[in-house]
Amino acid sequence: MKKIVFYNFIIFLIFLLIIELIFGYWFDENDFGFFVRNERLIEKYYKVKHHNKIYDVIYKRNFYGFRGEETEPNNIKIVFEGGSTGNQRFTPEKFTIVGSLNKAFMDDNIEIRIFNASTDGKTTRGYVNDFEKWFSKIKNFHPKIFIFYTGINDSYWFQKEKFDIGERTGIPERLADYIKNNSITAELLHRLYNKFFSFELTLKLKAEYNPNYIDEDLYKHYSYVNYDKAKKIFTRSGQSENDKNLINRFKNRLNNLDKIINEKKIIPIFITQIQYNGIGNINLFLINEELKDFAKNNNYYLIKLDEQIDNIGEGDYYDMNHTQILGSKKIADTIFPELKKILLKELQRNTN
Repeated sequence: MKKIVFYNFIIFLIFLLIIELIFGYWFDENDFGFFVRNERLIEKYYKVKHHNKIYDVIYKRNFYGFRGEETEPNNIKIVFEGGSTGNQRFTPEKFTIVGSLNKAFMDDNIEIRIFNASTDGKTTRGYVNDFEKWFSKIKNFHPKIFIFYTGINDSYWFQKEKFDIGERTGIPERLADYIKNNSITAELLHRLYNKFFSFELTLKLKAEYNPNYIDEDLYKHYSYVNYDKAKKIFTRSGQSENDKNLINRFKNRLNNLDKIINEKKIIPIFITQIQYNGIGNINLFLINEELKDFAKNNNYYLIKLDEQIDNIGEGDYYDMNHTQILGSKKIADTIFPELKKILLKELQRNTN
């Protein structure tokens, strides 16, 4: 009896090995190694509240790691890069900034679709890692246009490096991540789990990035700081040593990204950012100004959201950095006219 069990187990292992060798990604160009382990094949279900209305959110990331439904890499022409403010995990996809932009193009009968590569916590340093360890692993992936929604995360001194690196350092952890990213068996089990067992009740959600846990004190003594007011409050001269170090760090990150831009010959579009009170934070003001200098000096496209938007008010954010549905639409509506001109110009140029 024991021999029969043993032999059956060996046969099962051989069968599993054959299946893995045929259908797995161990020797495939789509071998993601141990990177992007948390950004692929995700389908989570949340109940969240926006503007006192409950929404059922399906947070889905496809085989290649982009938010939304499956698509072939050669269909991806425009990529949106950002942190949690671009990812918007707890917002229905159609109501995110990227979703609203795509709807605006559809409403104008323009065949343009933006694919969302944003992940929570990512800074400009993380964009470089994406090109080196994520995008380079995707076969037939050659988008020419990248939109960088940049500022907030780079303005924080102690933003955790793990959000940018996307990989764990321990050998057992890396082995587990390697198996997860390349095993067809692990993929199928993951898909089954997502379909039947991944529903997360509202009470289980973390407070971080979650609109169910609105900061009740956020709008006490609220005052919106627009760009003109910020220029009077803050100055780029006479900065503290910490301010200078923050800017130097951001410069280095931008220079590293610039090398990728030139090497890959991509067309970058940068967008500055605001918080719930506009630009009431000196760090964000300084980062935005540095980004403007960088874009101008390199003749890159830049949409100055911080200077253009003027209709953000109470209730448009649920915490300092993350928008409610209405706030997302206001940002998308502000970005859209200029982004539309840029994209139509560049796409037409590429077809000529």
